[in-house]
Amino acid sequence: METAMQGTQQPTPTADIYPPTDRTVPTRSAQKASYDKELVHAILDEAYVCHLGFVRDGAPVVLPTLYGRVGERLYVHGSTGSRPLRMAGQAEAGLPVCLTVTHVDGLVLARSAFHHSVNYRSVVVHGTAHQVTDPDEKRMALDALVDHVVPGRSADSRPGNAKELAATAVLRLDLTQVSAKLRTGGANDEPEDLALPHWAGVVPVRRTYGAPLPEADLAPGTEIPGYLADL
Repeated sequence: METAMQGTQQPTPTADIYPPTDRTVPTRSAQKASYDKELVHAILDEAYVCHLGFVRDGAPVVLPTLYGRVGERLYVHGSTGSRPLRMAGQAEAGLPVCLTVTHVDGLVLARSAFHHSVNYRSVVVHGTAHQVTDPDEKRMALDALVDHVVPGRSADSRPGNAKELAATAVLRLDLTQVSAKLRTGGANDEPEDLALPHWAGVVPVRRTYGAPLPEADLAPGTEIPGYLADL
């Protein structure tokens, strides 16, 4: 059983990069990999959804879920009845997981079908997830999850009550075995294909936000908050 001190202690960064390991060095296109912490954090902070992979009853399971980063630690939340949350709580040693995040930045169209690709940024995190049991860390993690989606939102909403907190479980995953991988640039066509009459290039892919749509039953005088208008 972890103590509150053990639950809230952050892993200490030792350098500006994550040390490569057998798990984090890709077997293909290793030149596209990066272990730079600033780059990893930027990729993680820009996304909303991660995919959490684990093994259940000898079979792989991958679940999409929201997450938040606090320093060198990721937090993932879910219902207390969800499989990974339940398994991590039951296993004293934690739950071995693999967490991934991906951005698609462009569609790369080449003259040959073989060389079509995408420009992307991705992060893969290997490690052991532990269920958060310390109440203060749990509240902090849930605030971080809300602020990860819309910065400033946790201070502008009602915090979870005792019943809601009891129904919500949180996993933490330390950033120790981590790698980023990315592709940029145009098509890598073969020299003999350059004269072919097929368009080649990159179609940029960007995320945009629409105008906020208020609920019909907002309290009178409730305006769009500045942090939301800034999106």
